[in-house]
Amino acid sequence: MDQGVTAGRDGALLVVGDVVTDVVARHRGPLAAGTDTAAAIRTVPGGAGANVACWAVHTGCADVRLLGRVGADAAAWHERELVAAGVRSLLVVDPTAATGTVICLVDTGAAAERTFLTDSGASLRLEPADWSDALLDGVARLHLSGYLLFTEPSRELARTALAAARARGVPVSLDPASAGFLVRLGVDRFLAFAEGLDVLLPSRDEACLLTGLPDPADATAKLSRLVPLVVTKAGADGALVARTGGTPARIPATPAVPRDTTGAGDAFTGAFLAALLTGADPQEAAARGCRAGAEAVERVGGRPPHPGSDGPPTAGTMGTRSATARPARQHERPGRSS
Repeated sequence: MDQGVTAGRDGALLVVGDVVTDVVARHRGPLAAGTDTAAAIRTVPGGAGANVACWAVHTGCADVRLLGRVGADAAAWHERELVAAGVRSLLVVDPTAATGTVICLVDTGAAAERTFLTDSGASLRLEPADWSDALLDGVARLHLSGYLLFTEPSRELARTALAAARARGVPVSLDPASAGFLVRLGVDRFLAFAEGLDVLLPSRDEACLLTGLPDPADATAKLSRLVPLVVTKAGADGALVARTGGTPARIPATPAVPRDTTGAGDAFTGAFLAALLTGADPQEAAARGCRAGAEAVERVGGRPPHPGSDGPPTAGTMGTRSATARPARQHERPGRSS
């Protein structure tokens, strides 16, 4: 059985990854060095792992769980946002580090291109002690954020989770997350980890970086000789889907007028995985991913809309914990309701 394609129907999706606070600054034209640049600024919940989980719920996955680490400064806010979005939150509260923060500089020109300034904070301090094999109870698919590979503790957690999933026959997917961080990690180290995956979801730039090939279709095909199913996200050019070295299928993009491209790839990934869980084939799942990506770029921030959003954390909410946020090194079984 090709686990990457056919396994995992009628079960939960467990996402392990980053939860951060995004500060999105939308400006027009180049930044003016040494002086002011006018911008529209919003603070919104983000993080690649958390975004994927929220989009998976938004696009039809009934049971989505998220393991991540946050600081006490914003734990309650992130918990509320995840629960309001329908995600079963399994947050670990770091005893010392603050919640990760990303400043997203978005040019409001036609392409809505963005540049990130990243302080990972608590998000990449996940460690093997935060993992329990019980987290896989009832889980049909495990998704790992590629950001986990960029620090040793979270990389070891990713190895632990991958091994546990493979022992249970649960297919595992991963999004490489950042071409810039991949350069720092090293392509060979990333590919060594990727050998254990069932699904890889790189961006066009990441696929080319990982293979050294300039053409995304060639890069996608080459990667699918290592990972059985590779889906390369190509923005306005749609997506490429390749299995076991075959010629990639091209999936057209859904037209959109972009306001902010932050989280578009996460939206694609969440919708793609949700579609696989309901029995869609990879090409149909990629088409649903393209539709979610188009919806995402027309919004500010990386999350789908939901009615329960209550704005950024304030001094009155900092340092509080909700019922399901956990201190470091404590575990809840995922069967507990949020």
